Amino acid sequence: MEVPVADSANGEQILLVDDNPTNLQVLYKTLDGTGYTLLAAKDGETALSIARKARPSLILLDIMMPGMDGFEVCKRLKADDSTAHIAIIFLSALTDTEAKVHGFSLGAVDYISKPFQADEVLARVRTHIKIHRLERELSRRNDELEDENQKILNSVSEGIFGLDAAGVITSMNAQAEYITGWSAADALGESLFGLSLFGDQDKALAQRYRDGDSIDSVQQRLFSRSGEPLMVAMYCAPRQGSGAVLVLRDITEWLANQRALEMAREELESQRQHLAHMERLSTGGEMAAGIAHEVNQPLTAVSNYARVAQVILDNEQLDREQLTEVLDKLVSQARRASQVIERLRTYIRKPDADGNKPIDLNVTMEGVVVLAEVDARINRVDVSFEPAPDLPAVCADEVQIQQVALNLIRNAMEAMSDAPASLGGVRVKTYQNNDVAGFCVIDRGCGLSEDMEDELFTPFSSTKEGGMGVGLSICQSIVQAHGGDIGYRPNPEGGAIFYCELPIH
Repeated sequence: MEVPVADSANGEQILLVDDNPTNLQVLYKTLDGTGYTLLAAKDGETALSIARKARPSLILLDIMMPGMDGFEVCKRLKADDSTAHIAIIFLSALTDTEAKVHGFSLGAVDYISKPFQADEVLARVRTHIKIHRLERELSRRNDELEDENQKILNSVSEGIFGLDAAGVITSMNAQAEYITGWSAADALGESLFGLSLFGDQDKALAQRYRDGDSIDSVQQRLFSRSGEPLMVAMYCAPRQGSGAVLVLRDITEWLANQRALEMAREELESQRQHLAHMERLSTGGEMAAGIAHEVNQPLTAVSNYARVAQVILDNEQLDREQLTEVLDKLVSQARRASQVIERLRTYIRKPDADGNKPIDLNVTMEGVVVLAEVDARINRVDVSFEPAPDLPAVCADEVQIQQVALNLIRNAMEAMSDAPASLGGVRVKTYQNNDVAGFCVIDRGCGLSEDMEDELFTPFSSTKEGGMGVGLSICQSIVQAHGGDIGYRPNPEGGAIFYCELPIH
């Protein structure tokens, strides 16, 4: 028998099962008007049929029924996935504890003894309907979260594995399938370290996982299911006894980009070195007239002393003491000419292939100042050097640092070419400032405008007529390649101060 149903605003259905029509009528009247849809069955077979079709939220189930009793109905409902979620409240005159325990063991949620009270039935029904609603909402939210989490996992670029305590794969996202070549259908339930993903490192990684050690590898070789090798970054922080999440990121493209970037850097450095060398050659060309003058003086002296020596040798009485003195002067002047040529040759040569070496800035600056004296005499500007005592060594390419210093000194001399001698000329000083050692070039020229300060180290920006504007830019690239700093500040006494600082070796 099926009792007429009431309209339901909330969609909840309750199935009433009892072989006694009077009991069904009492239950119906008790729940009538509550807003639930009421269904009724007078035996176990009918109850199972209605439950499978309607899938009610709650069943009030009598235990003592002919044929199939309530215990058997409950057992069959819970064994069927389509009805296992239905809450069941037993109705029975049985009051012994053993019967109640048996009912609960079969999956019932509550027990109402006959004869029942209407208020008790209503209270228990409402409670379990509410619980059912909450469970249903929780299940829906869990399904939504699971779907959302799966969407998120499938959208990330990393391959993600869920592992149990033994390293068996419990979940994996689409990217994990793509990276490894293993489908979830084939990999789930298998040991991650039994898939031969890491070659001869599988056993070692498996042991580290079992020991609870973190696995963090920036570059790890992985073999896909087809045997194709690829490089991945791998991270896993297992917790003993509770499994872990392992993350794989394919870094094949990243490594290729890194190699391309490194090649580009090497090419850029090669071009920088070449440009710097061209600048040194250009500077040497600009200094050629002065160098020629510097070399001509000692060579003229050599020629003169050679003629004097010839005269001494032509005398009938050979004055050995005088000849020795003349020859010593001849050798001195020849050495002087040789030193001028050697300084220029050292300056314009290419840097050592061995790279940076510890250098003494005082010694380096002293040699640069001597080389700059050629221009100093042409520009009629004095150049003085003030070395700092006990200056620590810096690690640098001496030729390149000489180039930076000479460029700054020549710029300073040009700035003071029209300045009165009373201003003291160009000063070169070395110093130490905490963990850096450096040198500064100080002039008393006209200084720089604010606009020019902003473009000082910009390539192809120059205040010199006909200048290319690459000198300071090259100097900056050299110093920065050494991990140092180069800059400008106004001279409080008027003019400019350019400084260069390098890390102490």
